[in-house]
Order: sequence, then C-alpha cells, then structure tokens
Amino acid sequence: MPGVAKSRGCEACSAPLPAPSRAASGGKAPGGRPARYCSRACRQRAFRQRAERRAPPQAEPAGRGLPPSLDAFVGRERELSRLRTLLRSSRLLTLTGPGGVGKTRLALELAGSVRGARTGRAQWVALDSLRDGELLPQALAAALGVRERGGRAGIEALVHALGTRTTLVVLDNCEHLADACAQLAATLLARCPRLRILATSRETLRVPGEVVFRVAELSLTPAGEDHDLAGLLRSEAVRLFLERARTSDATFELGRGEARTVAEICRRLDGLPLAIELAAGRAGSLSLTGILHGLDDQLSLLTDGSRTGPGRHRELGAAIDWSHRLLDPLERVVFRRLSVLGGGFNAEGAAAVCADGEGGGSGGGDRDGDGHGDGDRHRDRDDVGDGSLPAGGIDHIGRYDVVGHHGIVPRTDGIGPPAPHHLVRPEQVLRVICALEAKSLIVRVHGDEPRGAARFRQLSAIRAYGRDRLAEAGELHDTWSRALDWLAGQAAGAAGAGAFPDTAEGPLIEEQENLAAAVVYAASRADDRHVPLAFALARLQYGQEQLTAARALLSGVLERVQGCEDRGAALALAARSAYLQDDHTAALDLAQEAVAVERAGQHPARLANALDALAAARLCRGEFSDAVAVFAECLAVVRTLGRPLDLALCRHHLAWALLQTGRTTEAERLMQECLPELEAAAPMGQLTAALHTTGAIRLAQGDLAAAERRFAEVLLKTPAGESFHALYPLEGLVMVAAERGELQRSLRLYAAASAIRRRIDTEPEAHWWGQVEAVVARVKERVHPSGVSAAMAAGRRLRGARLVAYALRGTQVRSMVHGSAHDESRDRVATFGQPPLTERESAVAALVAEGMTNQQIASHLGLSKSTVAGHLDRVRDKLGVRSRTQIAVRVAGRPEGPEPGN
Repeated sequence: MPGVAKSRGCEACSAPLPAPSRAASGGKAPGGRPARYCSRACRQRAFRQRAERRAPPQAEPAGRGLPPSLDAFVGRERELSRLRTLLRSSRLLTLTGPGGVGKTRLALELAGSVRGARTGRAQWVALDSLRDGELLPQALAAALGVRERGGRAGIEALVHALGTRTTLVVLDNCEHLADACAQLAATLLARCPRLRILATSRETLRVPGEVVFRVAELSLTPAGEDHDLAGLLRSEAVRLFLERARTSDATFELGRGEARTVAEICRRLDGLPLAIELAAGRAGSLSLTGILHGLDDQLSLLTDGSRTGPGRHRELGAAIDWSHRLLDPLERVVFRRLSVLGGGFNAEGAAAVCADGEGGGSGGGDRDGDGHGDGDRHRDRDDVGDGSLPAGGIDHIGRYDVVGHHGIVPRTDGIGPPAPHHLVRPEQVLRVICALEAKSLIVRVHGDEPRGAARFRQLSAIRAYGRDRLAEAGELHDTWSRALDWLAGQAAGAAGAGAFPDTAEGPLIEEQENLAAAVVYAASRADDRHVPLAFALARLQYGQEQLTAARALLSGVLERVQGCEDRGAALALAARSAYLQDDHTAALDLAQEAVAVERAGQHPARLANALDALAAARLCRGEFSDAVAVFAECLAVVRTLGRPLDLALCRHHLAWALLQTGRTTEAERLMQECLPELEAAAPMGQLTAALHTTGAIRLAQGDLAAAERRFAEVLLKTPAGESFHALYPLEGLVMVAAERGELQRSLRLYAAASAIRRRIDTEPEAHWWGQVEAVVARVKERVHPSGVSAAMAAGRRLRGARLVAYALRGTQVRSMVHGSAHDESRDRVATFGQPPLTERESAVAALVAEGMTNQQIASHLGLSKSTVAGHLDRVRDKLGVRSRTQIAVRVAGRPEGPEPGN
C-alpha cells in the first residue's frame, strides 16, 4: 500500500532484519547502506556462497564415500582421541597391527569423525581384492569416481581430480601391495597439497613423513584378580563380546557369575577383536562355558563371520592365512617354529629354537606343510614380487600360479610347487624377527626388559595357526627338541650358580610359561630331559609360593631319580616347600633324607644345600638350638667352597637362627661380616631379607632408631606393588612404633600389613608373627576400643604409595636410586629436603603421595592431565627418582611447602 514501508528479511536465512539503530537512518545501517543480513554469521555464509559461485568449476569426485557402519563401535576412546590429533598434524597416517586386531573398523570410525566425511571429504578405497600393484592407480580412480578425460589417465587423472581439495583418502588393506601403495601415496601427497591419506596395513609403507600407529588388542581384565561386574565391564574386550553376543542372540543375558567366564574367553583370545566377535557369534548356539572349552581349537570354532565382509574377516584362520602368504620362505620357517614358544621369546631363545643344527634340518622337498616350500635363500627377491604375485604379473607362471584345464590360473590359496628345505642360520633369526614384527605376525611385549633384551610373542590364534603349519611341515618334534635343549641348558646354568639354587633369582622366570609347556611335552614322550626341566619349574613355583604345584612336580621327579645325583637337591627343595605349607613333619623327613643322600656323595655344595634345608625345617618347628647347630655345620662346609656370596648367605641364615635363641651379639657380628657382600652381589630378595634381620637384631637390642632405619630401607628397596617382601619391614615398624609409644601408628601399620597378608594369602614365620601379635596385644590394652577400631579401619585403607609414605613418615632414611644396567650399577643417594620444588610441584607431589592418579590430580587442581604429567617429570628430575612410590617416600620426609624463593 502506498505510504507503508515494505518489510525486508535477511538474504541468507529470511529472518526479519533488526530495527535500525537510529530512527533518522530511514531503515539504513549506520554506514548509510540498507541492512541485508540479520547477523554476522549470515553475512559470512553469504560471502562463502558467493566465493564458491565465482570459483572455476571443478568436478567433485563422485566417489563411494565411506561404507556405512552396521554395528556399534566399542571401546578405543583413547586411541580415537590420539588418532584425531595425529590425523590433523600428519598427511600420511598408517594403522598397523595383526590380522583381526580391528584396523579397518578403527579407520572407518576415525574417518567418519572427520569434518565433512559424509559429504564427500572422506573416500574409502578397499584394496583386498586387488592383486596387481600396477593396477592400483586405476583401482583408486574407480573408487574415487575419477574419469579419464582430456588425455589424462592414471596418476595424472587422480592429481587433476583431487587438485587442491581438502580430501581424506582411506586405503584399506595395503600390506600385499605395500610397494605400490608407498609409491602412489608419495606421488599424490607431493602433488596434492590438501590431501591426507589414512592407510591400514599389517606392515608399514615406509614413506617419508609417514606416522605409524600400532593398533593394540582391546584392554583385558588382569588375570587372577577378583573383580566385580563393574570392574569387568571396564574391559573393552568384555564389552565388545557382550555387545556382539546380544546382536547375534537378542535373548542373550549374562547370568550370575558368567562375567568372569566372558573375561576368561577374552583373555584366551588375547583381546583380538575379530576373534572375540566370532566367539560371541556362537552365543546363540553354545553356552559361555561351551565357548570357553571350544577355544582349545580356536581356528575351528572361530568361523562363520559376516557374509558381507571381506573373506579374510569371515573366519580367523583366513585372516591369519592372508598374512602368512605374504612371507618369504625364510620368514615362514621361523614363523612356524616360533609357535612352540607360547610364553614369548627374545632373540637368543628364538635363535636357539628356530635355527637348524649341524645336520641342517630334515631333508628336502616341501617341508612347509602348506605347499609353499621353504625355497632357496639365494633366490632373487624379484622372483617373489610383492609377496602375493610373481613380479611378472598375472600372466607369469611362477610359484603362485598353476596350469589348469583352461590354461594358466593364478593360485588363490598360496600353495606353490615344492622347493628345497631352507636351512636357518642363527645369525638370520634376529632379522626375521624384526620382519615378522613389521608384518604384525608377532608383537612386542611391553614391560620390564632386563639387560635390554626385548621380548616378543605370537597372539594365541596366530600361534595356533603356526603350530598347524609346523605339524604339516613335519618339523614339530625337531623344533620341540631344540626348545627342550635350550631350556634345559638355561636351567642347568641357573642351578649351577651357587650352593643354594632354590633361593636364587635366576633368568628363567621369563621363560616360565615356555618351561611349563616343555615339561608337559617331555612328559608325554617320556623324554629324559623331563627331570631337569620339571625341577627347574618347581624351583620357580617355589619362589612364587605356588607350593602345591611345586610339590606335585617334585613328587614326580623323586619317583624318577632314585639313584640320580639330583635326588638330594630335589629332596631339599621338597622340604622347603613342605615347611612353607606348615607341613613340618614331612619337611623334616625330606630334609633328613636329603642330608643322608648328600653325605654319601662327594659334592660339598650339594651337602651345604641339604644342610640349609634341614636347618630351616628345624627352625620352623621351633627347634632353635638344633637349627643353630645345623647352620653352623653348613657354614663350615661352605667355607671350603671359596664362594663369597654363598658364605655371606650362610652367615645370614645362622644369624637369624641365633637371634631366635637370644644370642644377639653373635648374630650382630655375623651380619656385620656378611652384609657388605650381600649388598654388593646378592639378588634384591636376599638383600632385603638380610637388612630385615639386621633391623630385627637392633630392635632386640633396644636400638629403635637403628631398627627403624633398617626396616625403612627394606621398604624402600622392595618392588612396587603388594608382595610379602614388604610385610616384614612393615611389621618391624609396627613394633618400633609400639615401643616408642606411638600406639595409633602401630595399630594402623599392623592393620595395613594384615590386610596385605590376607589379600596375597601368605603366612609369616611363626616365631616372628608371635612377636608381632604380642606387641599388638599390649598396644590394644592401652587404647580405648573405639580408638582401636578407628585406627584399624584407617590402616586397612592404606595401600600402595600412601602406605609407603605413611610408614616412612618421620624416618631418617636415604633414598637409593639405582641407575640402569648401562650405568655400571652406580647408585645415587639423595637426602630429603635438598631439591627445591615450586609450590605447584609440591602440591602435585603431595597428591601423588596420597595415591591419586594424574587424572584425579588434574581434576583436583584444575589443570590438564598433560600439565600434571609435565610437573611430575620435573619433580622426578629434581628429586632424582623414577617411580611414584619414590616420590611419595620423598614427600613424606620433606618439610611442608616449597623451598624458599620458589
């Protein structure tokens, strides 16, 4: 209508425009131009639209985009967060790992989280069906929807289509075309500045700038620990099993107590996602217990995967066979022979088991069992090509081709003509181990690596596949024979280390699982090596207080060594195991027979070992005077051997027996003589026992300060975590606190130590425990019952670093920080109060002493987790310590607050 202003809306969203800021503007913006947009966001959106319209037309690759996710993604939250960061900062990111570990599914989830992934910015290229690397550019172009126009073909067409667009290309399953994928990726990344590539492969591409992320198995619940349902569900593997079980059977419900069965299934499967999904698929037809029992033959049970997925994902054996086909002949031989080492291996053990002897194995022909043959190491690698086809391509007749009724047909089962048996030399094994790790057929075992020796293992399903190949090759018994020889040699070396091998801490602990398997194998074949191997395993079990298992093994050994020189040693170990189980009568009988056997022989070291076992049996029966006499005879025998460490150990044992009789002066003299040698050469367990004895002697003499220092030193030297090594010093500090009148402290420490004893199920020596109980009973008489209850409850809550910090609070102790093996065992002594900490560092260290994790500290102080980690690194540097326990100990002795000037 005339005279009525026309209503105008925002040109971007059609919303009403805001009223003009000034009436005089006549509906115009302050700048004099009419308002066109309701907000800055709309103005910027319109600007981008105009820019796109002005841009030169460039065909958007149609592509196939990302395949839809048909199932729920479970776990891996930390990995996804880390990968998103890596994908933003790197242009080529490769996910590696063994077959079935979940690389493809993780890559799909990661690519789907990229901005614009579902609108064409992320493109998926599956390479599992491609066999010829020369056809890779054409396959990639087809997957991306790139057409060849204007004379451009192959890589040139790809470069033109991708141009300067922001694109993420996912290359799934690159391992069989590793060389071709590497060359193509390098070319495209160099010429397409806004292209990023995410690759999945069982081995790295080895392209400059490549960032490699090793995809690990899903998290598991620790074996042997008692968890409630909530604790079990924190395991990613358990959650995945339950999710897939409910998918395969809508009526699936977890029954009472079945969560632990699921956790055990996942442990048996090493947390491998493909294996877990296949096992969960059986939940509709088998009970959980039936699935667990069926895992004795994993490769037969774990089949019938998704019909729509790649063939290698439909059964576990196919996934592993895919990787096996890509190995060269030497790698195949070593791969299958490693399958006998189920407990893992280092380079030395692998060489001993996998390398052929002087005879060079067993003849020629196809020893591989899968028809590949072992080949000749001098064959040119070009004859093998990329590992899946001969270098000459699909028309080339070679070890991967057969001649059928219709001409030349490429083999798809990986079977080729027989080849001469390949001999494996020891010096070749390390290189092959590195190659197998790079191809994800073995994995590195992370943890303590003594003497810098890295350890590896095969996942259980891969090991089962390797055992099948080993049996088919006819090499099973020869390989086991080499393994038995090597383990028997290791056991003999550990046994010959000193006069008291039962208490030594030998290197065989790393090989315990292999040793147990070797004992079973040797027993099944009535092999003569069964006796030394079983004896060595029993020693390990004795050291770990697995006494029932140790005694069972020793019973079998004693039946087979009636007239053998090892009989006395076996009797001595059986006696030690019996008295630790409070079977004092059997212990005494076994020890006396051991001494009788060794007296008839001509081996002083063996006699000393038997006498030590007899004296210990007497000691546990409370026959202290008799024990002193036998220990004295043992000491006299050991003096003739010329072994300083054995002499020091024997003096310590005699000193402990003398202490029980009240002869503290003689005991103190013996400890002064033996302690320097023990500090210099004894294993940590034997040293901490000797330091505890010294503290107990000082306590008996009434020197509370010296006793406290020794007990505190033992506590510092014990390994992290709950173990019986930490209990004796804690109980010593209980008695020190009681004698000083610190009654509440005494009760707290007593409650904490008792709780640990219950949790790890270990019993103390009767005489020692009697002293502790007598002291605590006197303390309870002097404290009101409510105060006793409160102190005991507070003590039971003390664990880990908080317990150590509380136990050492106020003690005058020095922190021994041990250097690495390459530092020639140098020790650095740092006293409390010296290193300066800032106020923030002091606060972080104090919270560590309270047992908080980095995440808890970050929440408490309002910091990021990475900032807390940085503060802790500086705290460790300033205090000269490594572990959180050592930080807690140092905090316990530091004055409150930061150092002046900080």
